[in-house]
Amino acid sequence: MAITLFALNCKNSTNPEVKTIETAIANTSTNSATKTIDPNATYAKAEFTVEGMTCAIGCAATIEKKIAKMDGVSYAKVDFDKKLAMVEYDEAKVTPTLLEKTVTGVADTYKVSDMKTVDAFSTK
Repeated sequence: MAITLFALNCKNSTNPEVKTIETAIANTSTNSATKTIDPNATYAKAEFTVEGMTCAIGCAATIEKKIAKMDGVSYAKVDFDKKLAMVEYDEAKVTPTLLEKTVTGVADTYKVSDMKTVDAFSTK
């Protein structure tokens, strides 16, 4: 016994349907690679301790990315081993309080302490 199935197509044409979709390119001005430095801005450097990190790849990298994306931040580095964040920022756009809120906003487990303005970042 043989069973034969017939598939019916409701379309009158067998040509493939082509649809054009317009897309917009996302603005990448917040990407640290494309940020422009304002030559008229006053930049400050801050260092602070970040407590509560448990790994370099997840915790430290995530905090570093969040800080680096902030408007007015020209440099951000979070060292997991030293529990140290180093940030250079435009004083007109960023404050130490805003830096702290950004870090603690990533997760409730992160705490900022020993915030200080420095002339040069620590190398110890």
